[in-house]
Amino acid sequence: MKNALVIIPTYNEIENIEAIIRAVFSQSNDVHLLIVDDNSPDLTAKKVKSLQNEFLNRLFIEVRQEKAGLGTAYIHGFKWALNKAYEYIFEMDADFSHNPEDLPKLYNACSIQGGDLAIGSRYVTGVNVVNWPMGRVLMSYSASKYVRLITGMKIHDTTAGFVCYKRAVLEALDLNKIKFVGYAFQIEMKFKTYIKKFKIIEVPVIFTDRTQGVSKLSSGIISEAIFGVISMKLNSLFKK
Repeated sequence: MKNALVIIPTYNEIENIEAIIRAVFSQSNDVHLLIVDDNSPDLTAKKVKSLQNEFLNRLFIEVRQEKAGLGTAYIHGFKWALNKAYEYIFEMDADFSHNPEDLPKLYNACSIQGGDLAIGSRYVTGVNVVNWPMGRVLMSYSASKYVRLITGMKIHDTTAGFVCYKRAVLEALDLNKIKFVGYAFQIEMKFKTYIKKFKIIEVPVIFTDRTQGVSKLSSGIISEAIFGVISMKLNSLFKK
């Protein structure tokens, strides 16, 4: 996994952070990791910094002043990555819902199979979700179907947060114009990649709900996604 950077946003992930860092680095001696922490009160950033000497020049951290949303954390990480020499840039959660052992699969989808965006997909081969209540499974699955219907994207898991971008994709998107900061951020990034006709590959993965820490999903984030998708699609039509 050469020229690869994994970006993990964190807010109060002290229970998971050391384990996820070690799990990511166990996949490759070449991969680098950037933690974007929103000044977690539980001292997540302090724990990361304590591990930097062990993973010298491979583990990096950017600490922001306050909790400002998932989307802005990833944009911060993307801009940081583009200022370096990384060719493959990953999004990944800190809570092990995304299995670090799947990182090489996403990497290969881009580096070998020619994908510009590789998506760790829960729904491309059915429903591959573990430890979620049925109501949440149905909500997530229905949301992806809804987004696919509205946007026309040929993607099964439109809300997935486990992805790998080739550098060229992030360079082609105007990151300063990404509108959404919550759940809809993932949809917007895929949609803008899709309309620019980059090659998108879905890689089947199994999503496992967190066992440590607290989920950051809220009703406001879900509403942003539901209503934001329509405005996003309409805006794209008017720009044609």
